[in-house]
Amino acid sequence: MESHVSERQAVRAGIPGASTDFTPELQVTIARVREDVAALHAELVRYGLVVWTGGNVSARVPGADLFVIKPSGVSYDELAPANMILCDLDGAIIPDTPGADRAPSSDTAAHAHVYRNMPEVGGVVHTHSPYATAWAARGEAIPCVLTAIADEFGGDIPVGPFAVIGDASIGEGIVSTLTGHRSRAVLMQGHGPFTIGSDARDAVKAAVMVEDAARAVHLARQLGDPQRLPAATIDALFARYQNVYGQHPDGALS
Repeated sequence: MESHVSERQAVRAGIPGASTDFTPELQVTIARVREDVAALHAELVRYGLVVWTGGNVSARVPGADLFVIKPSGVSYDELAPANMILCDLDGAIIPDTPGADRAPSSDTAAHAHVYRNMPEVGGVVHTHSPYATAWAARGEAIPCVLTAIADEFGGDIPVGPFAVIGDASIGEGIVSTLTGHRSRAVLMQGHGPFTIGSDARDAVKAAVMVEDAARAVHLARQLGDPQRLPAATIDALFARYQNVYGQHPDGALS
C-alpha cells in the first residue's frame, strides 16, 4: 500500500528509522523491518537457542542496500524496534537513525558480507544452540539421515571453516560454504550455526530446525549408526517440501 505520510510527518510521528534522507515509503519499510527483527529475537529465547546476550538476527530492508541488526551486548528482554541498528551493506551504521549511538552486533561484518554476496538472502541468524554448536566443535557435518533434514536442508548440513569473529571472515566462510548448496544452515567450525533465509523469519526457522536435527542425530548415534537416506529420496523429499508442503511454500533459496 502506498504511504501518504510526508518525511516531516514521519519524523514527527516517531516512526523508527525515520530520516529525512529516506522517502516516506522507505521509512515505513524500515520501521516494519525493525519491528520484525526485534520480535524475532524472542523466538531464539523461546526455542532455547541462545544464552545471555549471545546470538543475533538481521534482516535486509527490501528495496534498499540496508539491513537491520541487534545491538551488541544488550539483554534480550531489552530489545525493541527503536534500539535495532540500521546499517548499509558494508556494515556501517546509518547516522541520525534510532540506535545509531550503539555498537552493533559483533557479527555485523559477517552479516553484511552475506548480504553483499548473496542477493537472494533476506535474513541471517546466528546462535550458539547447544547441539548444533557441539557438531560445529567437532567440525563434522550433520548427515542427512532423517526426512526432516532432507525436507528442510536438502542434504547434509555442512561445516564451514574456522574464522575469528569481528571482521568479514565468518561471512566469507558462510558464503563460500553455502553458495550452490541447498542447505540454509552452516556449522562454522569451532563457533556455531549460522542460517540464512528468504527473510528473517525464514532464517529463524532454519535455526530452530538445525538445532532439532543436531539433537536428533546425536541421540540416534547413542543407539547405533544412523542410516543415510538415498540421494534420490533426499531430492524427492526436498522438492515436495519446498514446492508443495504447507499453504504458501516459500521455495528454496537456490
